[in-house]
Amino acid sequence: MTRLRTAFALVGATLCTLAGVALPTTASATVEATPAAPKKLFTISDDRIKESSGLAKSVKHPGTYYTVNDSGDTGRVFAIDGTTGKVEAVLRFGAKVTDVEALGVDRDGTIYIADIGDNKASRDQIEIYTIPEPATLEDADLRYHQFDFKYPDGAHDAETLLIEPGTSQLYIVTKELKGAGGIYAAPPAPSRQGTNDLSKLAPAPSGIITDGTFMPDGQRVVLRTYSDVATVAWGETPNVVARGAAVLGQGETVAVGPTDNTVLVGSEGANSAVYQMTAPAKAVTSTPPSAGATPKPATTSDSSNSDSGKSHNLRWIIIGATLFALIITIVTFPPGRRERRDRQAENDRLTGQSPPTGHRRPHV
Repeated sequence: MTRLRTAFALVGATLCTLAGVALPTTASATVEATPAAPKKLFTISDDRIKESSGLAKSVKHPGTYYTVNDSGDTGRVFAIDGTTGKVEAVLRFGAKVTDVEALGVDRDGTIYIADIGDNKASRDQIEIYTIPEPATLEDADLRYHQFDFKYPDGAHDAETLLIEPGTSQLYIVTKELKGAGGIYAAPPAPSRQGTNDLSKLAPAPSGIITDGTFMPDGQRVVLRTYSDVATVAWGETPNVVARGAAVLGQGETVAVGPTDNTVLVGSEGANSAVYQMTAPAKAVTSTPPSAGATPKPATTSDSSNSDSGKSHNLRWIIIGATLFALIITIVTFPPGRRERRDRQAENDRLTGQSPPTGHRRPHV
């Protein structure tokens, strides 16, 4: 029995090692930690920023964020210190803008300025401008590139630009006062010649969406509305998986935060405060809106997940069967018994005796 218990212990340890887990010493329950309350990081108090309407984290300058004014300003971007709120630099790009509403920075350090606001839904096209992040943070006049876009179903008001981290694919989420907005994709490689056609991929989640950002993992999008912050699973359907409580002020901006799973949120108006909060992660109880199309190709399909699961199960069946056979071998033919039978077989061979009828020599 001691040998049997030892065999089972070895098998258990082997299974746990193969599964990549440790043997538990005591029973424990997993408790979901309560997200920390939003904390105020800084206030945008510069007189030149009357209405911050877009916020984006710098790639080349840690701790720096970019913002722009809403409609009525010239073509310029403000670089802001993420701890003090002071303006570090003004990047002027000289374009005659109409209604800039969103900002984004891709993995290569290109700043995207989204001139996509259209309160009256009367614009024939919208524009997105790009400028490079400067090597040093100082006032500068920069050359820009202009990309023109049009919707497939008429003009829309929009305040949200999404840039997928891995591919720099652009998405625009429209803002609707009544009903759901839409998620529109730009061509993978938009042209600077002529007007690029956007394609509608899916309805947007509920709420009046005023800004949004991809999280660094590329699998989640955080959307800002007037009243709350929503985390969206970005796969086959843009389903809201969590919502967070409203932050002070009318919701206007959101950007990736300074640490993992955090975002910065801001409100409009002069002297607007910017808060850091944990991206909502607790599942909502309401049924999320269904999407009519795929906003981004899923990294794995249901069928591939299923096949992967079957292969995984088959591996464990084979491993289990092998280990079970090992246990049976140990129990049935312990070392002492095998040695005695081996000696008896050798004596029989030397004396010329045959084993008793009805018995077979064990094959070892």
